[in-house]
Amino acid sequence: MARAARAAAPPRIHVGEALRRTEALRLPVEASRHLQVLRLQPGDGLTLFDGRGGEWSARVTAMGRDVATVAVDAHLQIERELATRVTIAVGMPANDRMDSLIEKATELGVAAIQPLVCARSVLRLEGERGRRRIAHWQAIAVAACEQSGRNRVPEVLDVQTLDDWLRTLPPRASDLRWLLAPTAIARFGWIGGPHDVLVLSGPEGGFTRDEQDAAQAEGFQAVSLGARVLRADTAPIAVLAACAVLDAAAASDQA
Repeated sequence: MARAARAAAPPRIHVGEALRRTEALRLPVEASRHLQVLRLQPGDGLTLFDGRGGEWSARVTAMGRDVATVAVDAHLQIERELATRVTIAVGMPANDRMDSLIEKATELGVAAIQPLVCARSVLRLEGERGRRRIAHWQAIAVAACEQSGRNRVPEVLDVQTLDDWLRTLPPRASDLRWLLAPTAIARFGWIGGPHDVLVLSGPEGGFTRDEQDAAQAEGFQAVSLGARVLRADTAPIAVLAACAVLDAAAASDQA
C-alpha cells in the first residue's frame, strides 16, 4: 500500500547542481537524509529539480547510512509558475512570522522576496547574523517548492534598508508597482497582461509618511486591500493569493 502511494505521488527533492541524465548521482547529505526519513528503498521513484526549469524523473539505486544514490532518467518540461512575475518587498516582521511569510509566498508563486529594514521595523539584521537568516529563509523557500510542485525557487535577496533599495530600482517601464497602504483611496485591482508586479509592504508599524512619499516618487501606487487592517505578514500573502487565483482563472479561460 505504501509503495503504491509513493508511485502515485513520488517525493520531490531539490538538488542545487545542474541535473543531467545519469545512472549514478550521489545526492547531497541533506537530500539523502530526506530520503531516509521517507524510508525510500532502491527501486522507489522520486522527482528531482534543480531550479533551472522543468523536473527530472529519477529512482533510488542505493541507500547508504549518509548518502543516497539515484539514477536520473528523463527531463520533463513542466512548469507551475504564475504567468505574471510577482516580487514582494516587505518590511521584515519579527519572530517566526517572516518564516511563514516566505513559505506561503513561495507556495503561492512569488518570483522573488526582498527583505527590508524600514524606519519602524522591529527586526533588524546585519553582518553574519543577516547572512545566516537569508540562508535559513532560502532553505524555507526550497522546502516550499518541494512541497508545492514548483520547479523554480524564488530568490530571497539580501536585506537592505528601504531607502537603499529604492535607489537601486530601474526607471519604471511596463511593470506595476503597488504600495500597500491601509489609508489609500485606490483599491487593489488585478491588471492582466505581461507585466512584472512589484509589491511593497510595510513592517508592523507601517511606513512613515516620508517612506510612502519616497516610494511614490519611484512609481509606486498606494493601494488598499479593504476596510480591515492586515498584519505585516498577511498583507503581501493576500495580494499573492489574489494574483494566483486570478492567474489560474485566466489560464482556464484560455484553455
